[in-house]
Parts: sequence; C-alpha cells; structure tokens
Amino acid sequence: MLVRTLHGPPERIKVVSWGSGGVMRTFINGVIAGAVGTSALNATTYLDMAVRARGGSSTPQDTVQKMADDVRVGLGEGEKAENRKEAIGALLGFATGVGAALCYAPLARRRVPWPVGVLALGGLAMAGSNVPMTALGVTDPREWSASSWMSDVVPHLVYGAATYAAYQRLR
Repeated sequence: MLVRTLHGPPERIKVVSWGSGGVMRTFINGVIAGAVGTSALNATTYLDMAVRARGGSSTPQDTVQKMADDVRVGLGEGEKAENRKEAIGALLGFATGVGAALCYAPLARRRVPWPVGVLALGGLAMAGSNVPMTALGVTDPREWSASSWMSDVVPHLVYGAATYAAYQRLR
C-alpha cells in the first residue's frame, strides 16, 4: 500500500491483512474447521453409543461440578443443576474442539501431510479434553479399559480427519 506524505515521495507501509491470508481468515477457518470436527466427533460418539447400547460418559458433567465446587459457584438444585451440568459440559466440548482447531490454525496455513495433520488435531483435541479432567481428578486414563480407550481415541481421530479435511477445503 502506498501512502503519500504531505512533504515528500510516497512511502510503502505494511498493513496487517484481515483478508485472504490474514489473521482474521485464519481465525474464521479455525472456528469453522473446529465446528466440523466437533460435529463429526459427536456423531461418532453417538453412533458408538447406539451400536453398543452403551450410556454416555458422565465425565463432562463431573468436570463441570468439580469446577463449580472449586470456584464455589452454585449450579442450582436437583434437575436444574443436572441440566446445567449437561449443557455446560457439552459447551466445553465444543470449546475444546474449536480451541484445538485454533491451536492448529497457524500450521494449517501451510500444506501439512494428511497423517500428521489428523494425528496432531486428534491429539490436541484429546489432550484438551482429558488433561483438564485428569488434573481435576475426574478421571485417570491409566485406569481405563481397552474399550474405554477405543471410545475416546476413535472419535478423536475422526475429529482430526474431519477438521483436517475442513481446513484443506477452506484453503
């Protein structure tokens, strides 16, 4: 961009681009790709629950309760508290999925090989959900069964693949 000063020749100044290759575009692509991946993760999880007739995990709700207890925030009583825990737990899952994609976003501006991108995205999302729950004492992955690991790893790999594909499409 050229700018003419009052006295003297035009000078070239650097402008931060919010357009095609800029920060805002990277942010928007991260949000979109994260939403796509999170939807794929949720669909995979619900499909697994339907096929194996298993119940959902209580760890998101347990995490919300632990966080509320730690900061001394009441969630209400009875059914209202349970509804809030379920809703906040789901919202934290979406935030984790979008957050993992945003962490990956600077890499996504370059061509990352498929296996690397899928594993990086799946690993970011898995760490983003499991590390806080482990730190809060809600779960301990060292005690998980093989079936529990599969119920966690497979949806996160699907998240990685869907998020990677969305990034590639948005490029």
